[in-house]
Amino acid sequence: MSQIQSFNDDNFNKEVLSSDIPVLIDFWAEWCAPCKLISPIIEDISNEYEGKLKVGKLDVDNNPQVSMKYGIRSIPTLLIFKDGKPFDTIIGAVPKKVILDKLLPLL
Repeated sequence: MSQIQSFNDDNFNKEVLSSDIPVLIDFWAEWCAPCKLISPIIEDISNEYEGKLKVGKLDVDNNPQVSMKYGIRSIPTLLIFKDGKPFDTIIGAVPKKVILDKLLPLL
C-alpha cells in the first residue's frame, strides 16, 4: 500500500518544512511522460522507507506558489528536504540507485 502523500501550496509548510524526518518531493504534472516513468520508483522508495522518510508528490500545475519558490523549471524534479531546508535536487527521470545514493546518507 502506497504511503505517498499529496503536497500542495496549503499544506507544504506543515507537511514538509515542519517534518521531523527527511522528505522526498516529486514535482510532477499529469501530462508529463517522464513523471509517469519515475512514479513507480517513488512508490517503491515510499514503501521501503516508511517511517524513516516522508514521500509526497506536488502537482506543479495546481500549486504554483511552492513550485516558483523552489525554482522548479523542469519536471520531474525531486527535492529532498531535511530539517525544513532543501538538501538536494534531482532533475529528470533517473534510476532508483541515483535517488537512493542521495537519500540514504540522510536516513
